[in-house]
Amino acid sequence: MTIEGAAISAYGVLAGSAESKNPRIYTCTGMVEKPKLEDAPSKQARIGRYILTPRVFALLEQTRPGAGGEIQLTDGILALLKDERVFGYTFEGKRFDAGDKFGMLQATVEFALKRPDLGAKFREYLKGLSL
Repeated sequence: MTIEGAAISAYGVLAGSAESKNPRIYTCTGMVEKPKLEDAPSKQARIGRYILTPRVFALLEQTRPGAGGEIQLTDGILALLKDERVFGYTFEGKRFDAGDKFGMLQATVEFALKRPDLGAKFREYLKGLSL
């Protein structure tokens, strides 16, 4: 996902370039986890959806724990980059950060409003709230 400004430091950011035939496809040459704005290699942020080859599991088994004593997927993908091509795809549409309390609430409300079995009733409930 393309991120503008200081918010980039909340994401893992891709290094690389957009494909000439389809600029939504991004050829990755590396990535940096949560860089400062001035250190970000691009505006292309990873948003946690991956299609990876099975080799990444073997690489993760060899990966030493990093921050917080956790094995980082970023490290596994960086190791994968040494042997395989890795691509990003620029997301289109609306994204909710379900790892954030407010983002989870936004997703719940918007999906509830779109449901044929709940939308009308939930909309009326929201309108009746004294805010």
